[in-house]
Amino acid sequence: MFALGVAYGVSALVGAQRPEWPAIVALIVGPMLRGAGVYGVHAVAIREAQAAAIDWRRRLFPGLLGGRTGRALLAGESATLAIDHVAAIEAYGARFTPARASAVIGPIVVAAITAVASWVAALIMLGTMLPFVIGMILAGSAARRASERQLAALETLSGLFVDRVRHLPLIRHFGAEERIARQVTAATREVAQRTIAVLRAAFLSGGVLEFFAALAVALIAVYCGFALLHMLPFAPPEHLTLERAFFALAMAPEFYLPMRRLAAAYHEKRLGEAASEALTQALPDAPVAEVQPARFDGLRVAGLAIDWPGTRIGPLSFALDPHDFVALTGPTGSGKTSTLAAIAGQVTDIAGAITTAGGGALDPADIAWAAQRPLLLPGTLGENIALAAPDATPDRIAAVAERVGLGPLMAARGGLALVLDHRGSGLSGGERRRVGLARALLSGRPLLICDEPTADLDADSAADIIALLAAVSRERAVLVATHDPDLIAAARIEVAL
Repeated sequence: MFALGVAYGVSALVGAQRPEWPAIVALIVGPMLRGAGVYGVHAVAIREAQAAAIDWRRRLFPGLLGGRTGRALLAGESATLAIDHVAAIEAYGARFTPARASAVIGPIVVAAITAVASWVAALIMLGTMLPFVIGMILAGSAARRASERQLAALETLSGLFVDRVRHLPLIRHFGAEERIARQVTAATREVAQRTIAVLRAAFLSGGVLEFFAALAVALIAVYCGFALLHMLPFAPPEHLTLERAFFALAMAPEFYLPMRRLAAAYHEKRLGEAASEALTQALPDAPVAEVQPARFDGLRVAGLAIDWPGTRIGPLSFALDPHDFVALTGPTGSGKTSTLAAIAGQVTDIAGAITTAGGGALDPADIAWAAQRPLLLPGTLGENIALAAPDATPDRIAAVAERVGLGPLMAARGGLALVLDHRGSGLSGGERRRVGLARALLSGRPLLICDEPTADLDADSAADIIALLAAVSRERAVLVATHDPDLIAAARIEVAL
């Protein structure tokens, strides 16, 4: 509509006439309709892309967060898969998918509209499209290989960097800084080279498009100009007026505009496809069946066995009532922590059955986990405890902290406002465990799993924790893994590995 208004307006001005209101309306309404159409298409595409990203996260995160993956992953690789790769798939859906649909439909529509004014101009458009498609296919093949290599290099660099930073004190202790620096430098250089290769392929595909777009516009401009001047070396195949010629010339850039947008989004296509393939490889070969969780009425473990290379745990069977206290015991390395992780749903490659007392699926949302090394995030002590219950009031958080024996710490160091880093610097091992236990208690979940809750504690502190767990067992089910004979004695039954 805008091109029609421009063509009519120019023709009217050349004819020394005042532009009439239809041309003015077309010039105003045309861009508005186009803007509304672009907004609507992208709004739909973004919603679909976000839905696809959510689906990938739903399938991927259980494996990354302690479940099963298709291959062993470093922490940095897991972060790249969860963040960068999912973002690449979302960008693919938000940018490339609508651009591809527009590139398929748009040129045909533009050529059909242009044919009404000049069928020769429409043929010129279609004639320059075939070599463009061939050039895009060739450039696209190179771009795909480059994108796959770039993503692989990024995964390697992320995994290497995070792993080395995590073990930086050990690296410095053994004087391995220079060797590790060489590894990181080589990985960084590899990423830079792969990125340049991707940009080179993207530039090539863009150059192919710009060449044929400019060629098409130039051919149409030459044809229309020579036809209006009656300078064609052959008899004109059609009668062109100024309005028709100017309309065809104004529509020529529109023919290649959808394909220009497609070329601009082509990088997202290759990255999205490479990311999708990498995520598929990270998923387990056989999807874990989704079972409807049942209400927690006790825990039943029957024939639980974990068979890893060089290690076999179980088979193990025991029962835990809704208000109960069971101690899981065994020598170091016997698999106590792995057994707890299997019960919590963090290890899925197991034999046997883990169910509620009624035989239903155990819901991970019913489990509160107090690990040997609890997760600590940069923030305050209160914020770290409240991870399990973000809506908890400060009074409730403080009461739980007092209950697990963090009262002296809070009194000496600023209460719940005590600032912590991700390592828990300034906290003893026992205090870190108390933070994890406070978080688990605050969650209010019916099954409390504790891994060595009295380790790193003096005799008096350990006795306080044992008394606390015994009291909690009268409110909910408590399962602990421990070497502590006093804690084992306080439990109702002992399950030995």
